[in-house]
Amino acid sequence: MRDGVTPRAGALVLAVLALQLAFIGSYIGAFHEPTPHRIPVAVAAPPEALDDLVGKLDRLPGEPLDARAAFSEDAARRMIDEREVYGAFIVSNTDAPDRLIIASAAGSSVSTALTQIITPLEDAQQRAMITEDAKPALLDDARGLSGFYLALGWVVGGYLVAIAVSTSKGSRPANPHRALIRLLSLAAYAAVSGVGGALIAGSLFGALDGHLAQLWWFGALLVFASGCFTMALQAAFGFVGTGLTILLFVILGNPSAGGAYPAPLLPPFWRAIGPWLPPGLGTEAIRGIVYFDGVGVQRSAIVLGGYALFGLVGTLLVAQIAQPRQVVIPPTQALVAIGR
Repeated sequence: MRDGVTPRAGALVLAVLALQLAFIGSYIGAFHEPTPHRIPVAVAAPPEALDDLVGKLDRLPGEPLDARAAFSEDAARRMIDEREVYGAFIVSNTDAPDRLIIASAAGSSVSTALTQIITPLEDAQQRAMITEDAKPALLDDARGLSGFYLALGWVVGGYLVAIAVSTSKGSRPANPHRALIRLLSLAAYAAVSGVGGALIAGSLFGALDGHLAQLWWFGALLVFASGCFTMALQAAFGFVGTGLTILLFVILGNPSAGGAYPAPLLPPFWRAIGPWLPPGLGTEAIRGIVYFDGVGVQRSAIVLGGYALFGLVGTLLVAQIAQPRQVVIPPTQALVAIGR
């Protein structure tokens, strides 16, 4: 065994096994039983019944809703536009049907859950209800998932290009000058990747059309932040840094990103970490750009800026404090060069 597998190779195999099992556990743990938990929903009703209705919805078994009073339908719609809630329940004070206003572009599975929760309540009261989609996904953006896939592609590109550079030139830059070259190359790659992803999602497939400039700059930021952060981890920890990147961005980041199941349908752990990892930040910002007039993009950009700053400083700092590596020319090559 020692002749065929070194201790280092054995340790790497065990590390890969741990990541593989963590991948399986994370995805199944997040998706095996999606359960509504305190889905934010605005409630508008006659003044004399509003507080009682909000309390009743909040006290439903399992706490599937987080009901928030809205004193008019317009106020409830503004809460949807500002992404404070996923929908609005409008109770009529006449014989007109009640209405459930959903926003499927924010997550079709949450809209479905809201409908499944409110409909039995209306049936029990023998009241008619109409469902209205105030923020439908674009025709070519099935279930509103294109933003998630676009964000995922940008994040994958960011950490893969960092891994590619480390594979060919070493995980730790030889000196600050080379570290700076890597970072500048990553910035150029991010700019090209950003516009490429935006054109594919928009002009080519029409899934997220009409927002080229906004998607371009945000995509470039997402790629650069993901790549910078990966470079810093690799510079500090070598191959282990690659594993940490996969753990954060793939194993934990993808299932918590809010793609198929937004945060209110995820278990507590994934619900808590999703808004702080690049896949989730990207998904929410892209939906904000395309469907909500930019609401939520600022927060995502600020957090991603933190990732980028950590990556920049970390990569340059490790390159500065590490022992500089000199390029050594093998003696045979040196003799050939002298002979020439």
